Amino acid sequence: MSYPKSEMAGGGQPMAPVQAQPAAAVDPGQETVVSAYPTQPGMPGAPGGWMAAPAQVPANCPKGLEYLAQVDQLLIKQKVEALEAFTGYETNNKYEILNSLGQRVYHAVEDTCCCTRNCCGSSRPFDMKILNNQNQEVIHLSRPLRCSSCLCPCCLQKVTVEAPPGKVAGYVTQAWSLCKPRMRIENADEETVLRIKGPCCQLNICGDIEFDVYAPDEETYVGRVTKQWSGLGKELFTDADNFGISFPLDLDVNVKATLLGAVFLLDFMFFENNTKKDDKMSKSGYR
Repeated sequence: MSYPKSEMAGGGQPMAPVQAQPAAAVDPGQETVVSAYPTQPGMPGAPGGWMAAPAQVPANCPKGLEYLAQVDQLLIKQKVEALEAFTGYETNNKYEILNSLGQRVYHAVEDTCCCTRNCCGSSRPFDMKILNNQNQEVIHLSRPLRCSSCLCPCCLQKVTVEAPPGKVAGYVTQAWSLCKPRMRIENADEETVLRIKGPCCQLNICGDIEFDVYAPDEETYVGRVTKQWSGLGKELFTDADNFGISFPLDLDVNVKATLLGAVFLLDFMFFENNTKKDDKMSKSGYR
């Protein structure tokens, strides 16, 4: 296939699965203490906790992206903020990024000033910090204030993905299209490595909305970004959305990080609805 593959340690062979560490030798006369580490909620590797660190790190892998080398699916869940849900007052978006086992891989926090959030709405420029389980920023996303209309093809949306922060890993660039959403996933040299093609209508009652990911030839299927149906109450009264993303396991980690950045751009462009927020703010006296 033509998509970029990761360079794995050990001559390009897939990494070995994460294995449990052998237990230390115990003196027969000493009382045995059973460790709660493998099953304690919230601990690395435990169900519902943080994903365990990989036993083998791919060659030339940026620090913090080694977790992405182990996964071919991610679930991005936006957190519901109580103040925003009841008043419509726009707060910084927060997300959890999970693997297929429900373990947290990262969490993401928007870093945008109050005035920008509430004046520019979903069109606002933003900085998104993606942090690991030690609260260290491993990926940084930045979106400038640009036009998203098909009438202005020279100034369409673009997100810069840095991993680690300060080093460009790739770009998510909106491609001109009259009706259907189109995105380009570019590497650090701004060369197109993947393309995203979405549906003409981004409204699908009680169903998922799918954005297919293709190789640059637009014929070889690579993966999919899915805006998942979150339930009637959550869809009607909040803008908190759930997304799923799938890609080949051997895809380069920098491209995986850039695809992750594309999810946030799609969320802001098509699903960060401010209509219901304006109604709530008017009723609550904020406007």
